Amino acid sequence: MAPTAQLSIPKAVPVNQIEPAAKKTQISRCSSSPTLQRIPSFRLLRDLLVTTFPISLLLRNEADASLPSIVSAAIGLVYANYLYQSYIIGEFAAFPEPVARKLRRALYYSNYDIQPDNALKYYKQALAAAEEVGMDPFSDEILGVKFQMASFFENQLHQPKMAIEVLERVRQSCLDWEREVGGTPKERGKRTRVLGQCVRMSVKLGELYAGPEIMETEHAEESLVWAVTTLLKEQNRREQDGVQDEEGEWMNPDEIGALATHYAHRQQHYLATPLYLQSLSLIPKSNCHSIVLMNNLATSLLLQRTPSTPYDPPSDPTTLLTQARQWAQKALDTADAIPPSNRNQECDEGCAVA
Repeated sequence: MAPTAQLSIPKAVPVNQIEPAAKKTQISRCSSSPTLQRIPSFRLLRDLLVTTFPISLLLRNEADASLPSIVSAAIGLVYANYLYQSYIIGEFAAFPEPVARKLRRALYYSNYDIQPDNALKYYKQALAAAEEVGMDPFSDEILGVKFQMASFFENQLHQPKMAIEVLERVRQSCLDWEREVGGTPKERGKRTRVLGQCVRMSVKLGELYAGPEIMETEHAEESLVWAVTTLLKEQNRREQDGVQDEEGEWMNPDEIGALATHYAHRQQHYLATPLYLQSLSLIPKSNCHSIVLMNNLATSLLLQRTPSTPYDPPSDPTTLLTQARQWAQKALDTADAIPPSNRNQECDEGCAVA
């Protein structure tokens, strides 16, 4: 179960939080783009890209159907599976031979001649061998072995409870290390990496808890909220205090945007909204991807149904609709201000959706 965390639920995101775009030219680049003429209508884009959420119930009239849909370069990425996909063990050069030997056997029995008992036996022997030769238990290599074990439980044995048990244990050990050692100057870079893995594990745990085999929605919500809160807290700390020596890069805009899209697809727009805004703040406004993020932000505001808590009453739908319209217009204005030399297909698609 994720550590308890309070998330300040965003109400409306004022469009004036970012610098205003240049004034619109007399002839809009959005309407004159030749690429745009080949893009399907908004109605078709909405049907293709938005999940089955009844958006028509939220619109005042059919004319309002020009409001933005979820469009993202990361739309095809299921963020929760990033944890597994990023740590598939295909190269053994990073492992000492005693460890690599056990891993080869574990992967053979996991993916080819599937024998669960032998696979788990060799995974455990690989971890024991790694400890004997002094490998860092929080290195990407050893965390990758543990993620592979969780993937084996979930995808091969169809035992999500066991996958949860593995990931919860790994995450807790990472958080214990971060709390006890991660604050020291020599561990700054490692802390960034380990904390980022905790965020990714929390997203994956949220998916597993919410799955049909488990259906523990409270634990799912706690894990997902913790991931967003931790990501934004670390980003805000860096903005306020500056990046310390050896800390390295925190999550990049593409990954933050992918995580936001993951939440949007789950209809958790109150979690997607601050992530889209954060991702937008990290990229140049002359980048066409900023138009995509503005459209996504507008959609998340439009579809936002924040859970009522003693700390945060529900958002006013009228205010959210107004803000959604403003961000959609901001996307159009920004697209018009981007010079032709910087434009790409994202600009044209963003115009179509906005």
